[in-house]
Amino acid sequence: MSKFVVSARKYRPVRFDEVVGQRHVSQTLKNALQTDHLAHAFLFCGPRGVGKTTSARILAKVLNCQNRTEDYEPCNTCESCVAFNNNASLNITELDAASNNSVDHIRALTEQVRFQPQQGEYKVFIIDEVHMLSQQAFNAFLKTLEEPPPYAIFILATTEKHKIIPTILSRCQIFDFKRIQPNDIIEHLQGICRQEGIVADEDALHIIAQKADGALRDALSIFDRIVSFSGDRIAYEAVIENLNVLDYEYFFRAVDHILTEDRAGMMLLFDEVLRRGFDEDLFLNGLAAHIRDLLVCKDPATLQLLEVGDRLRERYHQQAAITPPDLLLTALDVANDCDLGFRLARNKRLHVEMSLLRMVTIRRAFRNEPISVAPPPADAAPAAPPPEKKTPDVTPAAAAPAAPPPPDTPPPAAHQPAAAPPATNFASVDMSSLIAEAEGELAATVPSEDLPELDDESLHKAWDAFLLEQKGSTLAIFLKQALPLVRGDDEVVVKLGSQRAIASLRDDETLVAFLRETFERPNLVMILEHDERMKPVQTKVKKRLSAKDKFLKMREKNPALDELRRRFDLRPEE
Repeated sequence: MSKFVVSARKYRPVRFDEVVGQRHVSQTLKNALQTDHLAHAFLFCGPRGVGKTTSARILAKVLNCQNRTEDYEPCNTCESCVAFNNNASLNITELDAASNNSVDHIRALTEQVRFQPQQGEYKVFIIDEVHMLSQQAFNAFLKTLEEPPPYAIFILATTEKHKIIPTILSRCQIFDFKRIQPNDIIEHLQGICRQEGIVADEDALHIIAQKADGALRDALSIFDRIVSFSGDRIAYEAVIENLNVLDYEYFFRAVDHILTEDRAGMMLLFDEVLRRGFDEDLFLNGLAAHIRDLLVCKDPATLQLLEVGDRLRERYHQQAAITPPDLLLTALDVANDCDLGFRLARNKRLHVEMSLLRMVTIRRAFRNEPISVAPPPADAAPAAPPPEKKTPDVTPAAAAPAAPPPPDTPPPAAHQPAAAPPATNFASVDMSSLIAEAEGELAATVPSEDLPELDDESLHKAWDAFLLEQKGSTLAIFLKQALPLVRGDDEVVVKLGSQRAIASLRDDETLVAFLRETFERPNLVMILEHDERMKPVQTKVKKRLSAKDKFLKMREKNPALDELRRRFDLRPEE
């Protein structure tokens, strides 16, 4: 079996300049070495796989290096560096606090601090995952960490700084490591590919960098897995297949369906994604990220936020150029609402499909141009466009006057609707308000003579019918004391004598829904008014009887119970 070494260990940095994405830490440590302002205790904190332990090992090696370079890097050739590289250095001690977190382990460490270094100037103690130490271990370590010998240097590393007690934090010089940017990860992977003789697509390395989420060690682990899968040629298709990542092509097609208002195409695309084994929320979140990238392409100042390869960058520019920004913002808002309610949805597929269909109908729902009911007469001159409104480009054939149809051709329908012009402007409008407005327009078109008459007499009849349906309920008790009156065509005023009744009726929409259905007025409004002259509803509170009261009532019905009480010396409780 070959002695394979993973890339995270094989290409582990051995100099400060080789640490990826942490120049602020490396340069500060080198300046401290140069000016001899080195602290006795350091705390390296940050996400996983960003170089905390690696930087600690490099610093420990530099401190005892016998031939430092001019820029304070380890030489890696002296006796101390070679011993460290072979894990045989007696002056550098590494402790994993995840498995050595008791007081006894810390006491053994502090005992080693008492002995001076056998070779070199410093004795360095590296404690990894220091947040795993117990409370007692932290307390046992405090005094040594605060006043160590001049030759002792402590380097603590952790991913969870908030779990370390403040007394430890106050004794350390803290360095915050940041997540590594995708461009830095890609550049590092390209260097490894050159050394290993591997040909990799730039888009494939972009996917690996994004999947690593700022951790270089995770990126190298993914890189090794892809190399094992595809060999010396890393293609974009192989990466998305191995990492179970949705191809960008699906999201480009989804936005095309939104622009062309293709409901069937969007439904079939979503079904294809599900049949490939991807979850509904994965497609939804990927589509939202894709729409966000299209918005990024709209402004040259935000182009630097687009983290894709050159080939995909050109496709993003092309699609962003034909997509209005208001449409993108509205679609992103729909995707966000769907994501918020996804976890509570019982039918998750239907929940996502409804949101996708809402995205497809954005252009139709928010189009500003009116749609003509019938075409203008053939002999009428075409109306001139408004001076300030841009008209859509038309072909010469469409702009020419319509020729009379041949005799054999049947005449066009008299009420055939004209084709709607393409949308040019969009506005982010609430769908519920749009639907309510449409319902109001629909109700206004109904002839008034066909509606049931709404007056005080018909209102009281409907009121009594509703009370009969709600007989025995709390709502019916309040409504019996109310006075309904008609005010206007679609307005009913209900006067009540108590604020409690008003609050109860305001929370219950059963009555207003019943009146709207009875009088066929979907826009009917019910106004609640408080009238001091109205008699408020009085609710009787039944008094709770004590044991003595119950006995007295029973004795009234049966006097023999009193004789029984005296005979057995019974005393009813108060």
